[in-house]
Amino acid sequence: MSGIFTNIVAFLVAISILVAFHEFGHYWVARRLGVKVLRYSVGFGKPLYTWRGGRDQTEYCIASIPLGGYVKMLDEREAPVAEDERHRAFNRQALWRRTAIVAAGPAFNFLFAIAVYWAIFVAGTTEMRPVVGDVPEGTPAAEAGVQSGEEIVAVGNRSTPTWDKVLVAMLDASLSRSETVLTVRDDSGIERQRTLDLRGLGRLGDDPNLLGTIGVQPWRPSLDARVGELVGGGAAETAGLLPGDLIVAVDGAHIDGWTALVNALQERAGESVRIEVERDGALQALRVDLGEAGSQRGVLGVRPDVPEGLYEEIQHTVRYGPVSAIGEAAADTYRTSVLTLQVLWGMITGQASLNNLSGPITIGQYAGDTASSGLVSFLKFLAIVSISLGVLNLLPIPMLDGGHLLYFFVEAVKGSPVSEHVQIYAQYLGMLLLLLLMSLAFYNDIARLAG
Repeated sequence: MSGIFTNIVAFLVAISILVAFHEFGHYWVARRLGVKVLRYSVGFGKPLYTWRGGRDQTEYCIASIPLGGYVKMLDEREAPVAEDERHRAFNRQALWRRTAIVAAGPAFNFLFAIAVYWAIFVAGTTEMRPVVGDVPEGTPAAEAGVQSGEEIVAVGNRSTPTWDKVLVAMLDASLSRSETVLTVRDDSGIERQRTLDLRGLGRLGDDPNLLGTIGVQPWRPSLDARVGELVGGGAAETAGLLPGDLIVAVDGAHIDGWTALVNALQERAGESVRIEVERDGALQALRVDLGEAGSQRGVLGVRPDVPEGLYEEIQHTVRYGPVSAIGEAAADTYRTSVLTLQVLWGMITGQASLNNLSGPITIGQYAGDTASSGLVSFLKFLAIVSISLGVLNLLPIPMLDGGHLLYFFVEAVKGSPVSEHVQIYAQYLGMLLLLLLMSLAFYNDIARLAG
């Protein structure tokens, strides 16, 4: 239950922060352009807490359904406006002003991501160098000659100092389904180029382990299946496992290391298994109910006992100066935005699986996982979700910011606003599209939980 509670709290915190920042973009630009703001709400539904402030006595509200928010501006289309305030009504503003106010929400999502990445880059993080582990036969990496122990220096013309950079570059390359050049460095410091043929890959998302499919999974040391740390509220803690326990068998099958333990458990999510452990020189058998069905990691709820200094050789600190960090942060935000659009387009054209679409349950799980992993992981998660919100809100779907921007574009071309009649029908269409997207996202969430 504590894991579920963590997921819920982390999800609510994440959504509240991102929605507040998105709506603040609309609010801030509207105020700067002289439009009167009546209400700034984080959440929908019944207000939980409200207060008023400023010369316009704007109502600030925290509402009961934290899955969105809105900024209500003075507008003659919604209610009568006094003669002396009509110049401050949204509908009376010039086209460029209305466009700026609507575009400000997604823009602030991108600015939020840039600010988060900048802070991380300036503070510096300890990252695993992208050193390749075992390269399975038959994978594109094996056919290209990639060797275990080589470090991926670049994918195409993109420098890849971390596995995060490798993953984003590989996602991009897999969508294009073409030949991609890897620059790798061996133990002696010699750099070589390997050409990956990705034309035979399936749809993006059919196999969630993209790096494994390509054959460039991270190097992992050989570790005993000894419990180092228990995840609070996890299956292992509930069953009575203790730090220091050496897991020797699962359902009678001998376990000779941590990798063997992971392989034995990853296909049994949601099942009850018999685990034998060696504790204080004696064998004990425990019955463990593994984590939620569909989970492919952390189902047991333990972390390995890692000898001190084991990872030091493949770790390095990634840090940039305050000025160069701006460029790096903007570049990462841009690449992630483009990749999000490519995946969305891939789902439309069939190049990417609809499994890539996730709902609040999956997002909540990621929120809980990253929050449990530390502040930097959670901030990276916030940046990625903020970018996704920015991109999605710019899609030309009525009810979203992109739909309003589409109306403004038509208005600029034809010289007059889109008729209210057309906008009403477009709203119905937008509601239908959003309902279908939400239904598919919930279906994917439930399908993952059900395995």
